[in-house]
Amino acid sequence: MDSIIVFSHLRWNFVYQRPQHLLSRLSRHYNIILVEEPEYRDGEPELQVSNPLPNLTVCKPLTPVREFGFDDKQIPYLRKMVRALGKQHPNSIVWFYTPMALPLLDELKPKQVVYDCMDELSAFKNPPPALLPREDELLRRADIVFTGGPSLYEAKKDRHPNVHCFPSSVDVNHFRQALDRNIAHPELEDLPRPVLGFYGVIDERFDAELAGQVADAHPEWQLVLVGPVVKIDVASLPQRPNIHYMGQQPYSALPQFLAAWDVCLMPFAMNESTRFISPTKSLEYMAAELPIVSTPVKDVVDLHSDVVEIASTAPEFVKACERVLAMGSDEKLRKIRLMRDKLSRTSWDVTAMSMHKLLEQRTQQAGSQRQAANETPDQATAGYRLQGAATATGSNRAALRD
Repeated sequence: MDSIIVFSHLRWNFVYQRPQHLLSRLSRHYNIILVEEPEYRDGEPELQVSNPLPNLTVCKPLTPVREFGFDDKQIPYLRKMVRALGKQHPNSIVWFYTPMALPLLDELKPKQVVYDCMDELSAFKNPPPALLPREDELLRRADIVFTGGPSLYEAKKDRHPNVHCFPSSVDVNHFRQALDRNIAHPELEDLPRPVLGFYGVIDERFDAELAGQVADAHPEWQLVLVGPVVKIDVASLPQRPNIHYMGQQPYSALPQFLAAWDVCLMPFAMNESTRFISPTKSLEYMAAELPIVSTPVKDVVDLHSDVVEIASTAPEFVKACERVLAMGSDEKLRKIRLMRDKLSRTSWDVTAMSMHKLLEQRTQQAGSQRQAANETPDQATAGYRLQGAATATGSNRAALRD
């Protein structure tokens, strides 16, 4: 079984999203070694190792450096750790979620280099100054690039010859548990209806002011906000009697929250940090067959405006929520049918398998190129004659392919 060494800016035990979905499925075909961003610890550096799944190892570097992430001051401590991983897993595929880890590639002899660009990290709050030049270098050194949505694909397709768009997908069976409304989360049982909910990371991409305006417009509505608060001041979040902050919740509990909601919200701020996002929750909300209201994030508009209500301003957002709450049964059924159709055409299983096939094709192509490079002139000529002969009939062409 080949290995994939992954460098990630997201921790395995953080919000369950694209890396966890893909890597857990790819671990059926590869030995996955996930290297997280380092964590500060006074004393000798150490690589803390855990195995959350078969064939999947999570490595958390502990270093005496306080600088955050794959900072340049962390790199000397990480080089030795990564060099040891390379010796344990030679000729691996090396997979990046963050270009900031690129200097560590020098410690490895990769079979392939993959860049899974799930977000435009340079648009997030306080990006490292080295991020953009390192992404330029990663795009030069990568063999294959995946993007997390159409907007990111458009931004990267002309910067690399081998870019593939793999939008965020969904584990339909997991979120369809919410169709049983009796499994509603115990903490929400006593809330008056209607309940409007959001789950996800609450950071600069979340429009906190909009959430406050929705709560003010209808004090009888209950807004349930599920997720960790990151990179923004908690004190800046609106505090209202009808806004309920639930904090980070396990992935397994998300269907229970959905089961208690009447409307699913995507109140994203319209700024640089959301310009290229393709929210995973779009399809997850659809699996629960609930009305959805979103701000005009481009990928949501382009992919899902037939089922998602799009609202640009706070008054429009409130009216959209009012509209879906008053929606008749025929209109609900029409949208549910559209949701089911979308869900039938995507899954994380299919996405992971498609990525696996591309990686295998690339490995086979590289093997063929190495073999051709090592051929003698007579062997190369024989191969040319065989190809020429195979063009004579369709049956020969089919035989050559088989």
